[in-house]
Amino acid sequence: MKYPTQLFIDGAFRDSKSGRRTTLVNPATETALCDVAAADGSEVSAAAESAQRAWESGWRDLAPGKRAAILFDVARKLRENLEEIAQLEMLQIGKPISDARDEAGLGARVFEYYAGAISRFGGETLPVARGGLDFTLRQPMGVVAAIAPWNFPFPIGCWKAAPALAAGNCVVLKPASLSPLTALKLGELAHAAGLPPGVLQVVPGPGGAIGEALITHPHIRKVSLTGSTEVGRRAMELAARDFKRVSLELGGKSPNIVFADADWQAAADASPMSVFANTGQDCCARSRMFIERGIYDKFVDRFVAATKKLVVGDPTKTETQLGPLVSANQRAAVEEFIADARKHGSKFACGGARPHPKGYYLEPTVLLDVGKTDRCWREEIFGPVVCLTPFDDEAAMLREVNASPFGLSGSIWTNDLRRALRVARRVESGVLSINSHSSVHVEAPFGGFKQSGIGRDLGMAAMEGYTELKNVYVAE
Repeated sequence: MKYPTQLFIDGAFRDSKSGRRTTLVNPATETALCDVAAADGSEVSAAAESAQRAWESGWRDLAPGKRAAILFDVARKLRENLEEIAQLEMLQIGKPISDARDEAGLGARVFEYYAGAISRFGGETLPVARGGLDFTLRQPMGVVAAIAPWNFPFPIGCWKAAPALAAGNCVVLKPASLSPLTALKLGELAHAAGLPPGVLQVVPGPGGAIGEALITHPHIRKVSLTGSTEVGRRAMELAARDFKRVSLELGGKSPNIVFADADWQAAADASPMSVFANTGQDCCARSRMFIERGIYDKFVDRFVAATKKLVVGDPTKTETQLGPLVSANQRAAVEEFIADARKHGSKFACGGARPHPKGYYLEPTVLLDVGKTDRCWREEIFGPVVCLTPFDDEAAMLREVNASPFGLSGSIWTNDLRRALRVARRVESGVLSINSHSSVHVEAPFGGFKQSGIGRDLGMAAMEGYTELKNVYVAE
């Protein structure tokens, strides 16, 4: 397989002027994969300037039907190359191939959704006291900086780029240093499908330097970032200098609440993948589980049994459910949490060790009796670790759920509709699932409360977030 290893600027691949390159390592084998060009500040500027030219010279004024046709062609091109995209994703971050194929398909669906949304997106007419005609316009901002994470590189890159492009903006996409290959392939395939040169740029490179150069560039009108809360805070500080618009999808410490009236067996069987999918490297991971005391012991037994059945191993095999963590550093960070849990006397119901001698693997780990002030309970681990605790009182449980500074996702398991609605209203999270752990739907808004971010990805809310709202009044 040929890897895309250059910068993608102005519709073509090019080498970095500095000659600097980043070595990618396959996390399943710990062997070098390839070297990818690393942009510098001058190339970030070149990408932003090219995007600005493309926006001014026609993309913003292209008829909606033509813009939709191009994005539908992009989706078709992605579908024609799904297997290559999936293989690249698997190799660069160790994602199991079955998941990688699903996520490649999700990226194509995102482009299809926003291509179709173009003809349904616009302003409104308003009755005003003075009479006359008052109407609103949704107009593109200009050049958008899209900063994607390494845990879901391809789908998140698509769900940032597609609505921005559909709204008439141009995009400079900054992939994470660990996972640039599928972003570069997206740029190549999108332009091969007919996207004009400069409309979508891809600039891999070191996150701090390139990200800051991009956010502070004068042509950038909006920053859309998915990453840690710490990185989001820095991005917001930089964007505030020029009052750039921002949308931030950040960390999480999501709850999974199981009431005794629920189909608790189904909850116990399904819930391991609500936290261990993607080896726990997911902002939506339900890493704090609240189980009503009457079913706690039997729920724990069944949950642990289901966890032990998970297949951890070679991501090239279709039966694999959990691959390695993305890097040696990420595994070491998770192991620090595990060591802290041992130090504070948490009970290990299962897991906590390395299951394979090669690759950055960790066993899915289930912790009981975790103190509410311990790191594993309070902080985002971003690895395959879950904490379970019993509860007796709904109100007290909700206070503990909402004590977290995060508020991204979560699940509620109950067969009492009134309880489901009551608890859903009171949990401080941007995305909730009832009797499910599904967080992401192309058609629905996705984002968090509190330190989990601001703004929304996906759905029509994302497209609105890439526009400025203009009001026009015409006197009679």
